[in-house]
Amino acid sequence: MWVVLRSWRAAVGAATDTVRRGRSEVQAVVGVPSVGRSRQPGGGRKRAEAHDGDLITALESLIDPVTRGDPMSQLRWTSKSTRKLAAALTENGHRVSDFVVRRLLKELGYSLQANAKTTEGAQHPDRDAQFGYLNDQADQHLDAGNPVISVDTKKKELVGPFKNGGREFSPAGQPEQVKVHDFIDKDLGQANPYGVYDTATDTGWVSVGTDHDTAQFAVATIERWWTSVGTGRYPAATGLLISADGGGSNGSRTRLFKTELAALATRTGLTITVCHLPPGTSKWNKIEHRLFSHISMNWRGRPLTSHEVIVNTIAATRTASGLRVHAELDTTIYPTGIKIPDDKMKALEAEGILTRHDFHPEWNYTLRPQTQHTPA
Repeated sequence: MWVVLRSWRAAVGAATDTVRRGRSEVQAVVGVPSVGRSRQPGGGRKRAEAHDGDLITALESLIDPVTRGDPMSQLRWTSKSTRKLAAALTENGHRVSDFVVRRLLKELGYSLQANAKTTEGAQHPDRDAQFGYLNDQADQHLDAGNPVISVDTKKKELVGPFKNGGREFSPAGQPEQVKVHDFIDKDLGQANPYGVYDTATDTGWVSVGTDHDTAQFAVATIERWWTSVGTGRYPAATGLLISADGGGSNGSRTRLFKTELAALATRTGLTITVCHLPPGTSKWNKIEHRLFSHISMNWRGRPLTSHEVIVNTIAATRTASGLRVHAELDTTIYPTGIKIPDDKMKALEAEGILTRHDFHPEWNYTLRPQTQHTPA
């Protein structure tokens, strides 16, 4: 008997008395023991929540959203890691380890969650109506064979060996070295990508500006797209619909944007209609998720070391659904601070060049070409 016990002890690395008790428990089990069990049901150390009936309640009170907002809560101003939760429980008389806290959180259905951008704040009462109006205008233009474009300025990018979010494949242990601080390079400056997305053909045009992002820069990009691509793609077009945000260089209140578009209408002979998106809905602009998002994914993890790198990376953007992008550099100087006086805006409306729509005239308006009978 002792020889057998000693052999078991040598095999499992346990004390002889422990082997004896285990052998007795196995022999005492009636019938065939459960698969995967080495002792009688109910054996082993009890879980922490079995010893402390208030443990789960105390844990949930610490991570409950209402309690987290309580200024008197211990974890109000700290990161709620499992170690800190365990320390807070121990201070309240519930002695527990961070391992047990992690297990309890998983069993209770909790997991690490990031912030989710879903709250848009105050919504304009006519938000949905404006989207419906824009959709109707787009259908009318497309049925008439006229282009419909979505325009906007992409986030300004620092030019130089700076860190760019994301990762790409490189030799293991050899990441590309970039600057520690993101201070603008005085020689390289920054890039202002302004985009035009043609909704009917799923194509994009991006001008990478090296100067200021102004209304003149925005309209100049639209004109470059029309001269290089639009005229050949829409030879019989008589009009153009532009969908734009309510702010920035193409904002609904920007007078320079309207006057520049009026001049563009005269140069091209197009009747240009503009529909601005309601406040707080810029992310719904088609160019954001049809063009800019793919550009960002294409250059993720890659330092934008020069304007050439930016232009070539944008132009190389492709999608399986057929998106194609053209990009070019615009080194033109666009001055800031240009003011359009009241009398000029009133003259545009009085002469019929600028016509505001009945539905939200501050968002929807049309610019017609200036005729030879219209004063300059």
